[in-house]
Amino acid sequence: MALDLQVRDVSWGPHRDRQIIEAISFDVPAGSTTVIVGANGAGKSTLLRSIYRQNRPATGQVMVGGRDIWQIPMREASRLIAAVLQEVSPDFSFTVREVVAMGRIPHSSGLLSRSTVNEEMVEQALVDFELAGFEGRPFSGLSGGEKQRALLARAVVQEPQLIILDEPTNHLDIRHQLEIIDLLKRLNVTVLVTLHDLNLAAALADQVIVMRGGRICALGPPLATLTAGTIRAAFDVEAEIDQHPRTGKPRLSFDLYS
Repeated sequence: MALDLQVRDVSWGPHRDRQIIEAISFDVPAGSTTVIVGANGAGKSTLLRSIYRQNRPATGQVMVGGRDIWQIPMREASRLIAAVLQEVSPDFSFTVREVVAMGRIPHSSGLLSRSTVNEEMVEQALVDFELAGFEGRPFSGLSGGEKQRALLARAVVQEPQLIILDEPTNHLDIRHQLEIIDLLKRLNVTVLVTLHDLNLAAALADQVIVMRGGRICALGPPLATLTAGTIRAAFDVEAEIDQHPRTGKPRLSFDLYS
């Protein structure tokens, strides 16, 4: 069951006088997808870290289903939130199957305890993410795109109510990017994701958050937020925008200032 996410007045920085994100507030309705976009250094990944419990906010609250995720045990929070991050350790000494099965740890009594339910979920995830046949291969030997698909499979197996993804399509070719976008749309979870590709953001999002300088500068549906003026302010580029003839979503092309 998907749950809503509420972020209220969240700020964080390495020092009290140096805040990287400031006074961030937004809601993600249960079962919907919100995409965060912004230039490098806008604070997107820093914001995610305060939501998936890496950086405790200096101010504010993060609530999933009305529960403050910083006030509940880590294991319980792991049943609510799964995160797929850009930074992946290159020396995971586990097989692909073991990495995907790690998603069941918050629901299991042992580290990698086996059960019929767990095994069936892992098998299905391997198929869904085109990893069948890779099960016994070392995770460290996969390509960047294959690693990303394995980590996405692990997140789905975790059965969270909220999935947080930091640039999940970074290492994927066009076909796998589209497949991941399609799969995310079909999952019965709440999704919060950062993307650099604004056309992918427009295709995936129910709601877009545009960040600049550690703050939100636009929030709303793609047609309302991915405008030429907002893109100019957030990215310092010119944008031409029309509607995709099949989906009706914004379709963007870019140029430097003339």
